[in-house]
Parts: sequence; structure tokens; C-alpha cells
Amino acid sequence: MEYQHIHTALAEDGILTVTLNRPDRLNAFTLRMKDELVHAFGEASKDNRVRAVVVTGAGRVFCAGMEMEPEDGGNLFGYDRADGEEPPLEAIRDSGGEVSLAVFECRKPVIAAINGAAVGVGITMTLPMDFRVVAEGAKIGFVFSQRGITPEACSTWFLPRLVGMQQAFEWVYSGDIFLAEEGLNAGLFRSVHPRDEVLEAAYGLARKLIAKSSPVSVALAKQMLWRNPNFDHPMQAHAVESRLIYRSSEYWDGKDGFKAFLEKRDPVFDTDLNSVPTQFDFWPEPPLETLNRLL
Repeated sequence: MEYQHIHTALAEDGILTVTLNRPDRLNAFTLRMKDELVHAFGEASKDNRVRAVVVTGAGRVFCAGMEMEPEDGGNLFGYDRADGEEPPLEAIRDSGGEVSLAVFECRKPVIAAINGAAVGVGITMTLPMDFRVVAEGAKIGFVFSQRGITPEACSTWFLPRLVGMQQAFEWVYSGDIFLAEEGLNAGLFRSVHPRDEVLEAAYGLARKLIAKSSPVSVALAKQMLWRNPNFDHPMQAHAVESRLIYRSSEYWDGKDGFKAFLEKRDPVFDTDLNSVPTQFDFWPEPPLETLNRLL
């Protein structure tokens, strides 16, 4: 896929940089950008050369939210009424949500390097990312209520898990703009840095995450940490952990991990991540079509 609204670059250390690349429009989110981001995260998951992903914005902001003047003149959110008729419900997909789901499903650590303002989908798309580092004084806002619309990009699932219900209520109900420092205090951000140091801070974190770790272990742990807390009882998490620690130690990178430790050498983690299942029976993923019927 030829990218027009994002730019990607893979470094020798395995860190893939994804840059929102519409600086003349403050990196405003477009349907083209959505398609490109979904594609980029899908490719990153499959590419064994990629160990971590850093997402940033070109120019002075991260993302100013949804592009309010689409180039094709179509609906901001990707659907239109044809001859005044309502579109079929199953055809309606929130474009920000498609990106969030692609990030959630990405098997590599994802770090948002928020180099400036991030509002609307500009901040909600970062919520499923594993870490967010941000520029000092950056303006942040879940501004949907002030536009007369509802939150999107799966943010009503992710945001309360990151900052708790009380803080999520306040930010979403008011739609107010707040500064990066408030987000840091609430747990939305990992750290705050001078604007010109944000990207390097993200790279430093990425290097720390991948320096000695197994790609398979990280990919599985990412899904375990997101999914297992939703179980009703810790016994369910125990069952998942029991199965995955067995499989990882017998079939995947764990085969050499313990052996290398006993032999006092660096382990060889050479399992092809594409050979490891992406879905297991203990994490059922409901088909969108089924949910549409229920709704």
C-alpha cells in the first residue's frame, strides 16, 4: 500500500516509526489515514524484523482530531445517506475504532510519542497503545460533548481502564482541553518531556522493552494483560497462564530461555511469531456481524 497520510521507517534496531504526516493540516485524521494506519499495524504484526512501534506526528502537533473538511466532500466518519436513506447498521464502522482495534491486535509494543496537541481521535487512537509519552504543555482533549457527538475509537472501553471512571467521566462529560501534566497525574501518560525530547524518550523506552525480551513472550503478555483482567475470577487467568507458559516453554522461545540461563549465555529467541496463534479459545472474539444483530 502506498502511504500518503502517514510515513513509516524501520530502523536497524527493529523500531518502526509511524509518523502522522499531514503537518499542513495539523495531522488531522482522515479516512485515508485510517486505512493506512490499519495497514501499517497489520504489517508490523507480521514482520519479524519489527520489534516495537513508535507513533508520532509531523510538525508541531500530534493530531488535531478529525479532518473537518474531507477532500472528497464525503461524511466525516466514512458513511453517507444515499438519496436520504439511512445506511444499513452493519455497514457503519467508526473509523477511529478501526484504528484502535488494529493497535490492540498488533503483536508488538506500541508507544505514542505525542509531540504536541492531541484532541478527539488524536488522543483516543493512542489509548490502546501500550505507552504514551508526551510533550510538556501539550493540549489534550476528549472534546466530543462540545461537538454534540459521542466518544469513539473504543475509548469508552480503554479510557476507564487507564485512568478510572471518575476521571474518565470528568474529561468526557466536560469535553474540556487540559494540559499534558494533568494527564500525567491521572495516569494517562507515562512521562512528560520537553517537546524536542519526546521522540527520543519513546525510542529509549522501546529499546528497553526489546533489549533482552522474547518477541513471543511480549506478544502473548500484551494480550494477557489486556484481556485477563476482564475475567470474572482469577481461576480463569490461572487457566490461561497455565496453558501459555506450557506452550511457550515447550514449543516457542522458552525452549532456549531456561537452557541459556543455566548455561550462562544469551538465549536464542528465534521462533517465527507468525507460527504462534493470534487467537485462542479462552479469548473469544465476537464477530461484528453478531454484535450488530444484538444491537
